[in-house]
Amino acid sequence: MAEPAKRMKTMRERRRAKGTREVRIVGPDPRDPAVRAQIAEQMKRLDPAAEEQSLLWIEAVSMFDETR
Repeated sequence: MAEPAKRMKTMRERRRAKGTREVRIVGPDPRDPAVRAQIAEQMKRLDPAAEEQSLLWIEAVSMFDETR
């Protein structure tokens, strides 16, 4: 087995021993002009009042609020 493959195998084994594993998420590339245009169009349709309520809720339930 090649050296990089051994290192990756060792790293995965360490993570599994800790009860975690790598998960890959694939999403749209925000650098793509078509994706950026689609995001801009969707943002134009957002209701600012509804978004404010959503953000307030997220802040209220955020576990990171305790670190401030």
